[in-house]
Amino acid sequence: MGLKVGLLGVGPVGDRIIRVLRERKFPIDGELVVMATSAREETLADQTFQVRKIEANLFKGLDLVFFAGKEGAKGASVQWGRTAIDNGCIVIDNGGDFRMYPEYPLVVPEVNMAAVTSETRYICNPNCSTIQMVVALAPLHRAACLRRVVVSTYQAVSGWGEAAMNQLREETTQFLSGREPEHDPAVFARAIAFDCLPHIDRFLANGYTKEELKMVSETRKILNDPNILISPTTVRVPVMVGHSESINAEFAGEMSAVKAIQILSSLETSPGVVLIDGPATDPDSKEVRKDSLERRYPVSADLQRDEYKDAVLVGRVRDDTTRPNAINLWCVSDNLRKGAATNAVQIAEAMLDRGLL
Repeated sequence: MGLKVGLLGVGPVGDRIIRVLRERKFPIDGELVVMATSAREETLADQTFQVRKIEANLFKGLDLVFFAGKEGAKGASVQWGRTAIDNGCIVIDNGGDFRMYPEYPLVVPEVNMAAVTSETRYICNPNCSTIQMVVALAPLHRAACLRRVVVSTYQAVSGWGEAAMNQLREETTQFLSGREPEHDPAVFARAIAFDCLPHIDRFLANGYTKEELKMVSETRKILNDPNILISPTTVRVPVMVGHSESINAEFAGEMSAVKAIQILSSLETSPGVVLIDGPATDPDSKEVRKDSLERRYPVSADLQRDEYKDAVLVGRVRDDTTRPNAINLWCVSDNLRKGAATNAVQIAEAMLDRGLL
């Protein structure tokens, strides 16, 4: 017997939620109810859906609703979240409206699924850049107590939404044809093609952006440790899908690159992590590049492989030679899948496994 499932939002994340539900054979009873701000026909995950205009009675009879779209169709959580709950639904929300509310659990299943109980009706998905960082760092935190993190992100344009993906395509074509790229200032402040923008979301009075402070507050909430020091810089890069992060992590307990590699290479201690590190196996490293010490590392293109598409890929693990019990690492993950859709579906799967749904 399956569940009656709804989806609010038809952007890139909504598309990926449908793909992930299908791939993972999530038990859906009947048709998936897809809702948006207007009724229309929409192709999502290579399938045509009759999208319904959102209204209160659509939630009746549904067991589970995913809020998706751009940042969960941001604002939809405020307008429709309570309506969904009052109609008996459990909500898994990709938007940012309620993430820091104490009464709403902010969940990464590999890290803090215990935050969801039989009383929970509304679960928040963290920000995409936060998700991959905590999946990589939580196993190390459990082993040696994370003390301080300095992180720089390299975030794909799909994190903004479909308009940003289209803008990158258009700008790239313009640039390669010798024209000055034209950009929509409602999407990015500067042209993104062949450039990097240290500007994601609005700036705050302290000079940081909202995206950067999300990584601080959300990480502390997920790891249940308000004392972790986190210094972030978030950067938008001309990549379609796949966020990358350079992380420096310092621990209160004993930690080294050797220990971190041992922890991160074990599925038992580090669920959701795939370690891609160690000596390079590419013969060109020695024969062409003449680098006998070259090492393997993950990149966004690796996320196209089925075995990696829902994982957090970690590499370049090495000691920080300036600080004791500190390491550097590089991590990569699909921001639309593990950074949003897959994480949401995994929450639902874990609730099913625990009899909470």
